[in-house]
Amino acid sequence: MNELNAFVTRETVDPGEEGALSGATVAVKDNISTRNLRTTCGSAMLAEYVPPYDATVVERLLGAGATVVGKTNMDEFGMGTTTETSAFGPTRNPADPDRVPGGSSGGSAAAVAAGEADLALGSDTGGSIRCPAAFCGVVGIKPTYGLVSRYGLVAYANSLEQIGPFAPTVAEAAELLDVIAGVDERDATTRAPRREGESYAAAASGDVEGLSIGVPAELVEGADERVIETFETALSELEAEGASIEEVSLDSLSYAVEAYYVIAMSEASSNLARFDGVRYGPATESDGNWNEAFAAVREAGFGEEVKRRILLGTYALSAGYHEKYYEKAQDARAWIAEDFDSALSEVDVLASPTMPVLPPRLGESLEDPLRMYLIDANTVPVNLANLPAISVPAGEAEGLPVGLQLIGPAFGEETIIRAASALA
Repeated sequence: MNELNAFVTRETVDPGEEGALSGATVAVKDNISTRNLRTTCGSAMLAEYVPPYDATVVERLLGAGATVVGKTNMDEFGMGTTTETSAFGPTRNPADPDRVPGGSSGGSAAAVAAGEADLALGSDTGGSIRCPAAFCGVVGIKPTYGLVSRYGLVAYANSLEQIGPFAPTVAEAAELLDVIAGVDERDATTRAPRREGESYAAAASGDVEGLSIGVPAELVEGADERVIETFETALSELEAEGASIEEVSLDSLSYAVEAYYVIAMSEASSNLARFDGVRYGPATESDGNWNEAFAAVREAGFGEEVKRRILLGTYALSAGYHEKYYEKAQDARAWIAEDFDSALSEVDVLASPTMPVLPPRLGESLEDPLRMYLIDANTVPVNLANLPAISVPAGEAEGLPVGLQLIGPAFGEETIIRAASALA
């Protein structure tokens, strides 16, 4: 189904041995390093870059018997919510090719939804796994920060992002998480919260008897009525299976989008400084002036959305504005984390619509970047608090997929997998 443009590179990498994923095909987001296989980050800046090493998650895939079937399309450097900012053209949604698949991991979600891969890996900085999972009608897990190694992930915003799985079902996503999770000596942020022999896949029992689910009013208010109706129907199914539902409130969430974009863009402006035309980037002509050469390669190599985020991030970190913007954003981040901790001390998980809208038509969001930023309102708080979350299909509205998001306490993947497995 090439018309979906889900892949930037289609090339098979066979596993080195048999394992838990033997026989499974896995698509890998194109910001995850693959040895001798082009890794572009959806950017002209890296159009010909071929890494000399595999990311830890890719090593673990191949070691578990999985077959990599290619690198998936994405918003350039992970900056977008629609997979339309890729230098290789937009990806289309298998549910409706005139609509976006979500982003930035849209190619991975579309590949799984269309059956072009059994499973896929994406990365989630502010919802980049959960958004396309919701829009394409598949399952996507954003793990707790530190559960999965980021070694080999091309950095956008280091303090926010995590690699995670896509799959048709919760159980399959959990099986993939079992393979990629765990300590990596090459990533000092990784932790191993599980005891030996424990399995995330085993948590996908479908049994929600006695589970308490909190619904933050702030993550439901303002959503499309069709999304709310589908979400509430799915909640009713969980309640019928024995879960209890109650409304909760997290006042800090009203500042989440603003705080997220200040922090993410600030980190991006620093991380993308390495793309200078010396180590990476397209060839450009200059008269020997380094500043002009630096500007020329970034003008040619970066798309409009990446340039916008670098400029805004540099501004937020500049003298005179650091305290006004960046420090306040970090204060808001701490408040959001405290609010989540408080709410999750009262209930087992939190639930919301994954995305407050149905998948937009191609081109709609590009005309209004601020609108694109605002539709991340339900997903970015999770990354600010470094918590785990899963998007599971809740049903359809007017023939389009709607996702339900479940948020758990830090390293509470078993709980959100258990709850989500009652729906998919």
